[in-house]
Amino acid sequence: MKISCKQYELELKHPFSISKFTRTSTPIMLLKIQHEDIVGYGEASMVPYMGESFESANTFLNKINWDEIKFPFDFEQILAYLDSLSPGQPAIKAAIDIALNDIKGKVLNKPCYEIYGSDLSKMPVTSYTIGIDTPEVIREKLKDAANFKVIKVKLGRDNDKEIIEAIRSKTNVPLYVDANQGWVDKIKAIDLIYWLHTKGVVLIEQPMDKNNLDGNAWLTERSPIPLLADEAVQRLADMDNLKGAYHGINVKLMKSCGMYEGHQMILKAKSFGMKVLIGCMSETSCATLAAAALAPLCNWADLDGPWLTKNNPFIDPQFVEGKYVLKSLPGLGLEGIKADLFPYTFS
Repeated sequence: MKISCKQYELELKHPFSISKFTRTSTPIMLLKIQHEDIVGYGEASMVPYMGESFESANTFLNKINWDEIKFPFDFEQILAYLDSLSPGQPAIKAAIDIALNDIKGKVLNKPCYEIYGSDLSKMPVTSYTIGIDTPEVIREKLKDAANFKVIKVKLGRDNDKEIIEAIRSKTNVPLYVDANQGWVDKIKAIDLIYWLHTKGVVLIEQPMDKNNLDGNAWLTERSPIPLLADEAVQRLADMDNLKGAYHGINVKLMKSCGMYEGHQMILKAKSFGMKVLIGCMSETSCATLAAAALAPLCNWADLDGPWLTKNNPFIDPQFVEGKYVLKSLPGLGLEGIKADLFPYTFS
């Protein structure tokens, strides 16, 4: 196998604020893996709070004996091998998994969505995310969301109601809320949840600290809105403690180490009677197309990465009436690939 990679700084259209920090860009590692004459593409979005970096990604790639990874790919075995090399580092592992899934689809001449059993008629609408900001800036940001049927809004500071009212002054579309662990007092939180229910909020991600299982479970028992684990769940093994504590989970490929384990998490959530939102970090078309291949298996989608950035290096995915429209192309269906994205090669 030949392995090429590119360090890339993905620039955001607007400063992006959540309950605990603000950023204006995201370091991305783009990956190209060549198996015989077939090339697959992957991506690692290394948002700062997850602890990965260009340096850690390069170090990990250099640990891999690529002779251990052979077609036909046994993704469970491959992931176990990658985990044996280093704990954590789910984003760079996701990049490898996504590229291998792309290769598999091209070898079989099938789209990834077909391989994973997704029915495109069940593609959910995807939301457009608005970070925490002043009401004036939020109303301005909403102009970029004109083609979306759902708005996702970050909350978790002291101006939550002000933000919702600013959005409601401009649009009545359904809202997803992500508190990013920002709510501390469960009594105030449940009061806010009931108020949000009257404002057309249809789901809430990670209301309280991920380690506060009892507090989140208390809210789940009383909430009229589905509450989803986000920071509280990364890998498949994290799910065993969540049953009953949340109504559902947010699956992100950058946390689940890619498509294989993300799919396993979706199946496990369904076995628990839990709902699933498939989401993304700040990502290009590459990683979001991988997630979109699994989206029809989920209840909701939040795959707006390409539309939140200024320098997506690929063609934006096709998007109609608020939904991804996946083409019948083998693998990911990624388009607009430039040769100069991958200037150097591993063995």
